[in-house]
Amino acid sequence: MKIKLLVDGGAMKPGPALSQKLGPAGIPINEVIQKVNESTTEFKGIQVPVEIEVDIKTKKFEIKVFSPPISGLLKKEAGIAKGSNVQKKMNVGNLSIGQIIKVAKAKMPNLLCKNLKSAVKITIGSCQSLGLLIESLSPVEIGNLIDEGKYDKEINEGLTETADEKRKELDDYYKSLREEQDNKIKLEIKVEEVKPKEAVKEGKK
Repeated sequence: MKIKLLVDGGAMKPGPALSQKLGPAGIPINEVIQKVNESTTEFKGIQVPVEIEVDIKTKKFEIKVFSPPISGLLKKEAGIAKGSNVQKKMNVGNLSIGQIIKVAKAKMPNLLCKNLKSAVKITIGSCQSLGLLIESLSPVEIGNLIDEGKYDKEINEGLTETADEKRKELDDYYKSLREEQDNKIKLEIKVEEVKPKEAVKEGKK
């Protein structure tokens, strides 16, 4: 018997879906949860696909952990819980090319890509939907630079580390940009609040 689940890395809890399947088979649910949490602890804060293969006769089980979705890995790298719902107005993080390569390498076996460069481009596409910058540029701009060979050296070497100086530079840029974006949104809200009042005044004339 195979049970496929999407669990919170290192924090799986008892639930009806698992109880209904394992309970009647006499499989110790708490033991299964403990094993799943031990196997997914490195993915804390991310939802992870897990497959539990159970031998009903022997009461033995095997845990298989699959790589989390690209979006989950990117959010972990950016230190965010969710992406932006207004990508064109608000960015939620600024990743280095090394972080992109790191995620691409982790997902490459599941992406059926012929090379790491292709996996990097797929990963960049997910950054676009989440509202993440890369090297202080939009994913589209980074994608064009990759096509031009700008990051061939980093990709070919499989660079996954981000120097402290680079990390500070990216964080400082994002902090400044975020303040600018916040101010723009506040201004838009004020304008929208004023419009109804102006409409009422016009109606009275």
